[in-house]
Amino acid sequence: MRASDEAAILACIPSLRRYARGLLADAALADDLVQDTLERAWSRFSMWQKRGEIRAWMFGIMHNHFIDGTRARRSRPEDAAGDEVPESLQRAEQADGLELRDLDRALQRLPPEQREVLLLVALEGMTYQEVASITGLPSGTVMSRLARARERLRQEMQGRTADPAPSGVADASPLRRIK
Repeated sequence: MRASDEAAILACIPSLRRYARGLLADAALADDLVQDTLERAWSRFSMWQKRGEIRAWMFGIMHNHFIDGTRARRSRPEDAAGDEVPESLQRAEQADGLELRDLDRALQRLPPEQREVLLLVALEGMTYQEVASITGLPSGTVMSRLARARERLRQEMQGRTADPAPSGVADASPLRRIK
């Protein structure tokens, strides 16, 4: 590994930490996710095909590791019971702090597939194509998940809980005829 490659990996750490903190409400778990991502990147560096940006490759590693962990937690019901966002032990002193806490809680209530797309686009400033490459999704799916995440987040922040449509139904609202 060349020094420039090492520097490129190290330059990704702040972005990886932001993304991990957005995915996971727990700072310690987020740091563990970043650490695991860095370990995998170092050990698998020879597998990196230098066709793309190293940043996208690193986010792809983190994305895959996060998804694997989410699936593993779902298969262990005893661990999934504690998925509620814990109350903050520190009392907010300003309205900004309260809004930030509410935003974090609303983000954590988003489905993981919507939350990760929203964070990559909004927080990390990635393009739809970059997110599609990282997540392995078509760019249309990325745009759809982003739109649903933004709408649900908007409703959550306005105090309205978004009720997801029943499975297999595109829109739960009744049809109306307009003349």
